[in-house]
Amino acid sequence: MSKPSIVILGAGYGGIVAALGLQKRLNYNEADITLVNKNDYHYITTELHQPAAGTMHHDQARVGIKELIDEKKIKFVKDTVVAIDREQQKVTLQNGELHYDYLVVGLGSEPETFGIEGLREHAFSINSINSVRIIRQHIEYQFAKFAAEPERTDYLTIVVGGAGFTGIEFVGELADRMPELCAEYDVDPKLVRIVNVEAAPTVLPGFDPALVNYAMDVLGGKGVEFKIGTPIKRCTPEGVVIEVDGEEEEIKAATVVWTGGVRGNSILEKSGFETMRGRIKVDPYLRAPGHENIFIVGDCALIINEENNRPYPPTAQIAIQHGENVAANLASLIRGGSMTPFKPHIRGTVASLGRNDAIGIVGGRKVYGHAASWLKKLIDMRYLYLIGGLSLVLKKGRF
Repeated sequence: MSKPSIVILGAGYGGIVAALGLQKRLNYNEADITLVNKNDYHYITTELHQPAAGTMHHDQARVGIKELIDEKKIKFVKDTVVAIDREQQKVTLQNGELHYDYLVVGLGSEPETFGIEGLREHAFSINSINSVRIIRQHIEYQFAKFAAEPERTDYLTIVVGGAGFTGIEFVGELADRMPELCAEYDVDPKLVRIVNVEAAPTVLPGFDPALVNYAMDVLGGKGVEFKIGTPIKRCTPEGVVIEVDGEEEEIKAATVVWTGGVRGNSILEKSGFETMRGRIKVDPYLRAPGHENIFIVGDCALIINEENNRPYPPTAQIAIQHGENVAANLASLIRGGSMTPFKPHIRGTVASLGRNDAIGIVGGRKVYGHAASWLKKLIDMRYLYLIGGLSLVLKKGRF
């Protein structure tokens, strides 16, 4: 009897944790496991705001896939997914195709622009190692250009659209980077503007108001300007146009970074899956409706929180739990056992406000300042330990 074939698409949090979970649970002769990813590394999405701002080298936010997997158990294919054929149980890649008995889809997200004119063309997004390299280099180039054109203060203006986790963490890192950047390029810090624009009536929507106020006070003290309850109407080569009290107002900025939301990978919709903002509403076992052999993890999975009838946010914490659940269920299926429904366990939430400050709720308790910042570092190191053990923590951890 031939071994079942398991194909995992994407090496983000859900995909890599699913792969490593199967590697741990299954013996060599129980399944053929193939992991497909367009890069030969896994990157830590929750740290990307740091290399984007230039406070951490981008190599610290990634780890080679072959450093993590046992190549005797998992075959790694570096390629880009083009389409999924559910009827033929086949995945088309740019450079070939793969057939599967079980499929795990963890293809990640794409920026959600909500139809705002010009965002795709003129704004940067924090969504990959390459994207953050480009953002860092672009900001540094604008500071360098300012020396030759000192009247162009728009070179020193950075607009960050969206005040969710990524937006807030990014402006915190930017604010910490500015003194160093200004000294390097002989720029008067008073000329620099970091403007955070959010259409919702608060930053970090859904967060405890006391923590939100603390975050705004800390970041405001570092020079971050907030424009809350202020939608971006359009993005142009010169900056953004916002709406203030029903009137349009332009902010001239050479750098616009959009962090205002994500949607699931467009490949799912193109492959005929029914989606909501690119995400598939999965069954209790994280399977695509009508497909008992297709599991969806990470940003591609839509799960409704029954307490508030709203989707769980696409966080790293939940994606990791997706991967763990799918690995356990696939191993059980292959051995003729039963599956366990997925139930999220929200252990806490921590958002950094720069290098040495943060806010969070852990175990129902509010945490602030240095203590929260250390907690954030511990959470990051715990994940490194989960996927790569102590050696990876020592190599990549930020102590």
